[in-house]
Amino acid sequence: MNIESALKEAMATEGAIGAAVVDYESGMSLGSAGGGKDLDLEIASAGNTEVIRAKVRTLEALRINDSIEDILITLDKQYHLIRVLERGGARLFLYLALDRSRANLALARHNLRAIDNALSL
Repeated sequence: MNIESALKEAMATEGAIGAAVVDYESGMSLGSAGGGKDLDLEIASAGNTEVIRAKVRTLEALRINDSIEDILITLDKQYHLIRVLERGGARLFLYLALDRSRANLALARHNLRAIDNALSL
């Protein structure tokens, strides 16, 4: 599955507002879908890059030898899921914003895991 297909699959998740694949070393989006006036995916991609960098630094400072699978940010009206994608040295993440009133969080996490497993870069 390529990035475009992965984003379409992510957007098929019930309650999806927007999705992006982002390089967290540079903060650059490799592709996005959805978003709009209620969600600027460029700003979200850059901001979530900082979230991942902060968590990686924290794990290093704590000397925890483990990797991040995903990060969940829960807002009053939205869920923001960040799924880290490790591919041959590339440092990427798949970001999915969901309308909390329409989303099933467990199913959304399951869908992102399946997309991660099928995605080839």
